Parts: sequence; C-alpha cells; structure tokens
Amino acid sequence: MKRGSIIGRRTFIKGAAIFSGLAALFGLVRPAIAKPKESLPQPEPVSQGYRLTEHVKKYYEKARL
Repeated sequence: MKRGSIIGRRTFIKGAAIFSGLAALFGLVRPAIAKPKESLPQPEPVSQGYRLTEHVKKYYEKARL
C-alpha cells in the first residue's frame, strides 16, 4: 500500500466522523434555539349579509317549477 493513500483515507474518515458529529449536534441543538413564529390573529371578514343580485334573481327565475 502507498503511504499517501493511507493518510488520505484516514484524513477522510476523521473528517467524515467530525462532520457527522457536528451534523448530529446541530440537529439536536437547532430546535432548541429556533423560536416559533407567532402568527397575528386574522381579522374576521366583514359580512355584508345576503344580497339579491342580478345573477341570483336569474337563478331563482330559472329554478321555479
């Protein structure tokens, strides 16, 4: 085996272990740091009530028996 390839593999394995450890730590810590966004209450839509418009009048005329 070549000496350079062994060092390269070891470095890669060490880097992968460190990276996966940091990723796991970040995954555990991140939810504790994040604050949920508070939503503002949505205003109730103002109802104008029932309105007898032209298209409703046409429907009633056609629906008569």
